[in-house]
Amino acid sequence: MWVFDATPLIYLAKVDRLTLAQHLEASCVIPERVYEEVVTTGIDEGYPDARRIERSVDANQFEIVTVEPSPLLSRIQDNSNLSDADVAVLACADSYDGVAVMDETYGRDVAAAEGITTRGTAYLILKLAKQDAIDVDDARTVIDTMIDEGWYCAPDVYTKIIQKLDTLSK
Repeated sequence: MWVFDATPLIYLAKVDRLTLAQHLEASCVIPERVYEEVVTTGIDEGYPDARRIERSVDANQFEIVTVEPSPLLSRIQDNSNLSDADVAVLACADSYDGVAVMDETYGRDVAAAEGITTRGTAYLILKLAKQDAIDVDDARTVIDTMIDEGWYCAPDVYTKIIQKLDTLSK
């Protein structure tokens, strides 16, 4: 199970590539709190990408899930460095033995300390390119367009992404 945080959803929506999730081998879920943040609030604030996410949920590409109380949830919900959405993603991934799809370093650090597997947006793009669900040139365009839309990627990380894509194209 892939448990999506706000940032990956927002940037895949901004570049109109949420449909890539249908190529992942496991179900894709969005915790209710993340959905409220990116869709409900996003629509209220006029973000076009919020409608794209809503349509993807309506098309059953993503399922909305409730985060049940758990020891992990109790332990991390008072961490002021994590948003409510981050807490929901981590608790959900832990409860369902899923993978938290998140890009924020701090959330990934907390996940590592708690034994929760995380992957970022770039990982998903690379994975799909490796599986030929998306061609390498298209994968690079997705990464570059997300950056143009404001997705943060450190220069050294970008270089590694491009190098990996180059090895896939050979």
